[in-house]
Amino acid sequence: MTKTKLMTALLAAVMMTAVVGCASTSTKEGTGEYVDDSWITTKVKAAILNEPTLKSAEINVETFKGTVQLSGFVKEKADISKAASVTRTVKGVKEVKNDLRQK
Repeated sequence: MTKTKLMTALLAAVMMTAVVGCASTSTKEGTGEYVDDSWITTKVKAAILNEPTLKSAEINVETFKGTVQLSGFVKEKADISKAASVTRTVKGVKEVKNDLRQK
């Protein structure tokens, strides 16, 4: 009986460690959030590349907890706001930080 209790306690401790290790904090994403953000980043990149008025491969996209940061360079000043508006149409985007610059 003692062995069973010991094994149960050990298993419970391992499970709690695994759950806490995957939890998110204000500066670190959890596993699920990381997957979601990767998906959002991919969708935003595809949306920007599919936009005929945006012909820039120099736009970098990073996502953290649903907040998308755009950085890099575009040819026209109007492309800065266009990239942000295209980004806002992607499902899952909570906020857009636009750090794009005109060449």
